[in-house]
Amino acid sequence: MPALIADERCSVNCFDDCSLPSSSKSRKSAGDEPIAHMGKIVQYKRGAEIFGQGQPALYLYRVLTGAVRTVWISNGGRRQIRDFYLPGDYFGLEMGSAHSLSAYAIGDTQIRVINVHTIAKLTGRRKDVTHQLLQVKDDELVRLQDQTLLLNKTAEERIAWFLVRMTARSETQKFITLPMPRKDVAEHLGLTIETVSRTMRQLESAGLIKSLSRRRIQVLNDKALRKLVS
Repeated sequence: MPALIADERCSVNCFDDCSLPSSSKSRKSAGDEPIAHMGKIVQYKRGAEIFGQGQPALYLYRVLTGAVRTVWISNGGRRQIRDFYLPGDYFGLEMGSAHSLSAYAIGDTQIRVINVHTIAKLTGRRKDVTHQLLQVKDDELVRLQDQTLLLNKTAEERIAWFLVRMTARSETQKFITLPMPRKDVAEHLGLTIETVSRTMRQLESAGLIKSLSRRRIQVLNDKALRKLVS
């Protein structure tokens, strides 16, 4: 793990909740969530491994800036990008003691690293911590379900689903800036780069989107995109 560059509230190894916000306070944003204030901040360079498949799952991670891709490698060496995590997203929480995936920084990325033992210690005393941990688990379950449903979708439906998902994370919901290269999008959706590019052109010809650059997209008809997904 890279060197810790900034200390926030409590250390990764602490078991004290003195730094956590009071559970009586209302939380209006992710920054006000109890787990979001724990741990330390780590800076990862572009392409750096955050954790490896099979390594002990000792930490929960939250993206602060940048983006993360998770990757699964089969016993035969086949590689698949399972998902992308953007600012505000949590990742790395496992049901078992080891990571089932590897995680890499797509670009220069800042991440909050939280010791899972710290969280476990607090769940018995803080209902808000328990609630947030359950929410993180639920979010991961939804991601897994979405990936399963994609297997029966056409290329057009997969691209539309991805764009709708990215639109929901965009500040303007009209312009999407993709933090990942197109080859990552293709691998994530189980398509070739050529199919992704061709489908993007088809959606553009249909008036649903406009490609401003390879990573910058304007959504012209969000309703039509969502209809493709449904």
